[in-house]
Amino acid sequence: MFLSDAEAEAIDARIGRLESRTGVQVVTAAVGKSDTYVELPWKAFALGAALAGFAVVLADTARPQWVTSRTALIQVTMILGAAAASALLTIFVPPFARLFLRATRRDLEVRQHAQSLFLTRELFKTRGRTGVLILVSLFERRVEILPDTGLHARVSEADWDSVIARMTPRLREARPFPALQEGLAALEDLLASKGFQPSAGPAGTNDLPDRPIEERGV
Repeated sequence: MFLSDAEAEAIDARIGRLESRTGVQVVTAAVGKSDTYVELPWKAFALGAALAGFAVVLADTARPQWVTSRTALIQVTMILGAAAASALLTIFVPPFARLFLRATRRDLEVRQHAQSLFLTRELFKTRGRTGVLILVSLFERRVEILPDTGLHARVSEADWDSVIARMTPRLREARPFPALQEGLAALEDLLASKGFQPSAGPAGTNDLPDRPIEERGV
């Protein structure tokens, strides 16, 4: 979907190395979109109508003429056409749609999607509650890292933010693979610096799947 078979296998192997070194269970996810954002086309529609209406007023000011039913119909058609075109752009051109998305709403939806995924995939079922979800949401170009409770005492919010900061620039091309690779490398460095090591137990135990989760989103 978003990752080729070779990329998915590379991430799988990279997670395996990280887990064998630190003992922390990691799951990665790439989603197309964390919410439907039904308000974006309407915001674009309103902007398109306003700009087209302003252009019509300027044109009438520059070239005043008698308003007939035909000219009124043409003006209304132009305004509605521009508004509809603007709304359609939000559906087919993601960068244009993001112009109408507030940062607070974007961040909230990505975090809620990560929380939902963490629960539905039961990523809390690890020994010591040391699971970590790294989610990349492509439309929003945001990264969310959700650690389980067993990591809270040793890894701060600022530490997680440092991993996200290394990943985010890799999302500019809307490709999750470079961002996930960078994130896994940063996460391994972080966990190793905090002294995480595999716990004593049966060799090769793995509580969570290493294969990346891919979803088109809502």
